[in-house]
Amino acid sequence: MSEAEQEGVAARRAALKLLDAVLRRGQPLEQALPAATQGLKRADDRGLVHALAAAVLRRLVELDALIDSATAQRLPDDAKARMVLRLALAQKLVLGTPDHAAIATVLPLVAGGPKRLMHGVFGTLSRRGIALGEAARLPEPVAARWRAAWGAEAVAAAEAMLAAPPALDLSLADPAQTDALAAQLGGVSLAPGHVRLARARVPAIEGFGEGRWWVQDLAASIPARLIGAGAGRALDLCAAPGGKTMQLAAAGWAVTALDISQSRLARLSENLARTGLRADLVAADALDWAPEAPFDAVLLDAPCTATGIFRRHPDVLHRIGPAQIAELADLQARLVARAADWVKPGGLLVYATCSLEPEEGEDQLARFLATRSDYALAESDPAALPPGIAATAPIRTAPGTLGDQGGCDGFFVAPLRRIA
Repeated sequence: MSEAEQEGVAARRAALKLLDAVLRRGQPLEQALPAATQGLKRADDRGLVHALAAAVLRRLVELDALIDSATAQRLPDDAKARMVLRLALAQKLVLGTPDHAAIATVLPLVAGGPKRLMHGVFGTLSRRGIALGEAARLPEPVAARWRAAWGAEAVAAAEAMLAAPPALDLSLADPAQTDALAAQLGGVSLAPGHVRLARARVPAIEGFGEGRWWVQDLAASIPARLIGAGAGRALDLCAAPGGKTMQLAAAGWAVTALDISQSRLARLSENLARTGLRADLVAADALDWAPEAPFDAVLLDAPCTATGIFRRHPDVLHRIGPAQIAELADLQARLVARAADWVKPGGLLVYATCSLEPEEGEDQLARFLATRSDYALAESDPAALPPGIAATAPIRTAPGTLGDQGGCDGFFVAPLRRIA
């Protein structure tokens, strides 16, 4: 085997490890990536591992259906042969790898295993002239949950969105530069302070080093947009990596950014340094910490299942279920109860999750309002939101929202005014 072939096999072996971490051990894709790619020296090989694993996760339902159609006896879900066939087919059908390379680079992963079976299945499928549809298929448990919550049209929209990675959204430090930067980068703007680009290598985009913008999905910018400009004190809870902290700082707030993870706060600090913005950083658990004085505004983008960002992180579709939803909903309830005590009378609390599960959004809000008579939903400024997203609180972005403009992540955002 040539050196190039050996390197190709090493990348596929790392992709196999990464998929095993996600599908068998339930680890987030991004969290498992460093360990899976530890032995790879080249950045392009590490990028290939991520792209290949993500392709399998996006199209897993369809890949498995193809494999099952070409085997007399169904391979177990956790069989290595099934996992390796998924890799081979994802290379061929998603990444456009030639057939020979797609199978040759994965067969060594089953040394001493059923190579003849794998070659036969791959060959049979290739001779059929197989192709994937324009839309992907959600795992049935996810489709059933979202169908019940949002309807069949939303499920169809989610499957269309899942088929490919989304465009790249930028939030600008100075919204006055929106039109100029959009023209300069060849992008489009869907709201003041926002530019949407085709996928690109982030550090290579003009303005990155100068800190003129940061990567942030349009939906993720809504919580801070609802707080708006201000000259008072704002608290950003669970703040890292810092997109909302930077929005608030750029809007004139004196920001305290709290996060439980010191390493994630280090990344936030780097982002602040790059953009020239300021915030006081606090490493603490919000369930134990308490401020010395209340704030004019508190933003809680609570830890959640992150099912709303399935376009970027397709692993959530395969490792999140009712148990994880219930566990995180309990944590959210405890966090918002504490955060509510840290807002001045007349101040604003914004509760948000990047989740498509009602338990983490609508149900959470109803439970909060039932126990806190000192809070009420606040009016939102339509000018702060992109056209196509209603300002009626609470705000919900779901599959299909802004679909004609490329869509956005699934978010729940509830602006709450403390009235006493």
